Amino acid sequence: MELYFLGTNAGVPTLQRNVTSIGLRMLDERRALWLFDCGEGTQHQILSSPLKLSKLEKIFITHLHGDHVFGLPGLLSSRAYQGGTTPLTVYGPPGTERMIKTTMELSQSHLNYDLNIVEHTGGIVFEDDSFIVEAALLEHRIDSYGYRVTEKDRPGSLDPAKLAAYGLKPGPLFGRLKRGEPISLDSGETVRPEDVLGAPKRGMVITILGDTRPCANVQPLAQNADVLVHEATFMHDLADTAHEYYHSTSIEAAEAARAANVGQLIMTHFSSRYKDEEQLQPLLEEARSIFPNTRLADEHQLIPVVHREQDSSPSD
Repeated sequence: MELYFLGTNAGVPTLQRNVTSIGLRMLDERRALWLFDCGEGTQHQILSSPLKLSKLEKIFITHLHGDHVFGLPGLLSSRAYQGGTTPLTVYGPPGTERMIKTTMELSQSHLNYDLNIVEHTGGIVFEDDSFIVEAALLEHRIDSYGYRVTEKDRPGSLDPAKLAAYGLKPGPLFGRLKRGEPISLDSGETVRPEDVLGAPKRGMVITILGDTRPCANVQPLAQNADVLVHEATFMHDLADTAHEYYHSTSIEAAEAARAANVGQLIMTHFSSRYKDEEQLQPLLEEARSIFPNTRLADEHQLIPVVHREQDSSPSD
């Protein structure tokens, strides 16, 4: 899986950065694209990216502030013109359906694909054989949610030596064993998947938070995640301002990552006062003083999701 940041600025777009939208590209798992938030200009950002709207399967909205949703109507309308004809589901807080349907009706926009809208107030919002997505309420001026995407563990690889011991050769039986089905040999012996498979492959965990100031639900959402995407709107010298406007500082993001024992922290949602990469470096330095494996979200850069070290533990 790979993360791709289509916008990293807070509030309004600037010449350097667009407003919030994050792509999660799943290459091997389901060859699909999921989006988290859809700020103004997201579809234009996608045109300059390797992401394909034809692969877009789900959109998860954290909250209904404009810098997180004003790109939705245009993207939904344009999707069909970019090869998107498969069903699309939008998940978001109460009010998401009214916002989308009102915009589409008043603009007389017609979609040639099935659009499903799922409103939620937290809990499990999606689950299938491969993934589970959970949401929890954060602390912002309006209801804002964080999402925890958990890839379910996958079967281990077939062990060639164990297969050979049973006299098994490549063919359909291999597929059945990989799917968890026992098979019967001509001798009458039964071979169970656990007899020939290695240890299960641990699935990835990715946590993406909406706008928030520090609150209780951050840690359970982020606990032991491979990657935590956390807003860091301000440097810590503006902690009072961050608290007043229901945002977080770089140090608060790092403290959350350390407490939750995550693998990597990616900070985003930067105030416009930090105009370029040079002015963002102090935020990065602050965060790394607390949680060293921190990076700034870079727009138009693919970031591979890698497993958190299993023996890692929270810093003292």
